[in-house]
Amino acid sequence: MAEIELKTAQADYRFPTTNQSRHCFTRYVEFHRCVTAKGDDSSECQKFAKFYRSLCPGEWVDKWNEQRESGIFPGPL
Repeated sequence: MAEIELKTAQADYRFPTTNQSRHCFTRYVEFHRCVTAKGDDSSECQKFAKFYRSLCPGEWVDKWNEQRESGIFPGPL
């Protein structure tokens, strides 16, 4: 049986507190900015995807994806 290795985003000095909500949002925005600049297949972008997926609740990501598709996402993309 293959061993599963779980990882999360490394510590980020911009988010020193235990509340990681802002860290989650920032990583989500960074991922979508990167995809816009470099394309979906960029390995650099995939690291941001791993970060936000490990930090953000799925419900938030679903909501943000819907907002982006509707053109009403509140973040700076």
